Amino acid sequence: MFWSSFHRGHPAPKRCKKPFAELNSYQSFSSTDAFRLGHKRAFVFGGILVSNLQRRNRNPISTLRPTIRSLLSVSLAFSLPLVSAPLRAQDSSAIEYRAKANYLANFPSFVEWSSEALPPVTAPFLVCVFGEFTFGTSLAEITRGTAVQGRRIEIRWVRKLQELSACQILFVSRSERKRYNQSLDAVRGRMVLTVGETPEFLDAGGIVSFSSQPGAIQFDVNLEAANKAHLKISSRLLALARRIVNQAEAAKS
Repeated sequence: MFWSSFHRGHPAPKRCKKPFAELNSYQSFSSTDAFRLGHKRAFVFGGILVSNLQRRNRNPISTLRPTIRSLLSVSLAFSLPLVSAPLRAQDSSAIEYRAKANYLANFPSFVEWSSEALPPVTAPFLVCVFGEFTFGTSLAEITRGTAVQGRRIEIRWVRKLQELSACQILFVSRSERKRYNQSLDAVRGRMVLTVGETPEFLDAGGIVSFSSQPGAIQFDVNLEAANKAHLKISSRLLALARRIVNQAEAAKS
């Protein structure tokens, strides 16, 4: 089932309506700026500025296809000053991982997998979390009802290295930093988008790594690692990256 096994015994969260929109920016901006840039609505959700961007299609669409650059998206920012009450450490962590969950949910629309590398249409598109699962219910909530090239997205918490090769997106928690090399070796040569959350992850050969900056959650990209995994990342996603490493090496490959 889509609702992962580790949620067994807990009720599924209510489905959120999510319009298709054009990816604009993950940088911090005010609600006034959101309206000026053409956003339909803007509101603060637990310290994250969430904007429903200009709709390109009013009809509900549940399939995300990398070849179509319109996608479901939100602009995310750590706009903590907009929250009247100070956040506790656990609240701040929940906000951080909801922002990261939004990124993971939208990455498939800006990364191309060949049809040969994907599972059969009847099988799910797996977004896996390896190590400590810090997303709560946010990752399942955000991806609920979405699909990639006709394959429904399923969130899976994996704990064994031999399970990693079945994933299409692999998020490696910082709790596994001592096993970065092992986890990346487990998917080497496969079309798996590897995502981490520490600077060392890119150094170990990961493709994307989140970076917590003042006012925003950003990400860095290792372009050479993406090429080695035979994944094509849209230039529009690269334009949002804080930093792109190994561009020269990627151009040679």
